[in-house]
Amino acid sequence: MRSFAKTFTIWNRKVHYYLGLYLLLFLWLFAFTGLLLNHSTWQFQQFFPNRTISKSERAIQAPASGSDLEQAQGIMQQLGIQGEVQWGAPRKDPLHLDFNVNRPGSIDQIQADLALVRANITHTQYNGWGIVRTLHTFVGVSPTDSRNHRDWILTTIWALSMDGIALGIIVMVLGSFYMWWQLKDKRLPGLVALTLGTAVCLFFVSGLRWFLA
Repeated sequence: MRSFAKTFTIWNRKVHYYLGLYLLLFLWLFAFTGLLLNHSTWQFQQFFPNRTISKSERAIQAPASGSDLEQAQGIMQQLGIQGEVQWGAPRKDPLHLDFNVNRPGSIDQIQADLALVRANITHTQYNGWGIVRTLHTFVGVSPTDSRNHRDWILTTIWALSMDGIALGIIVMVLGSFYMWWQLKDKRLPGLVALTLGTAVCLFFVSGLRWFLA
């Protein structure tokens, strides 16, 4: 058991600092973008007023019969547009297909007239601040609309990466707890920090509703 504990301690430290180095820039990215989202009035990061909008009309071929998503992807392929399809109002006219294509930093609003085989495209481009803010919330799904789900491979890769980061943070936190417990002379101040952090977290998770009731 003593040998196992020693081996576990060594590997826990290795996992902790190598995993920390791997996650370093990801954590900075989410900390920085979270700060921007929390202070949206800071002038230097105002990206929406500085967006550029361009409009164009393109000839298309009527896509093969299929689901709305399959038809939208066929039109996107013709237009050379890639991204996550986002639906608005339900489709009412089979000869018209309106949808948005989202990517970090840009949105393409596509209105396709399948009878006239023409598509109107409104392209909105944001600057670098818009891109980093989007990365914080870009998931490709909507909890209130079953039509909007991940249909772009890069969105899926990004979401899986975020899952990996979350799991990595959990491993680091558990490893930190173990390393702290091994230092007997640090247990009391560590316990104070743990208690304060737990109390503040519980206040925001559940206790705050008592004040808002």
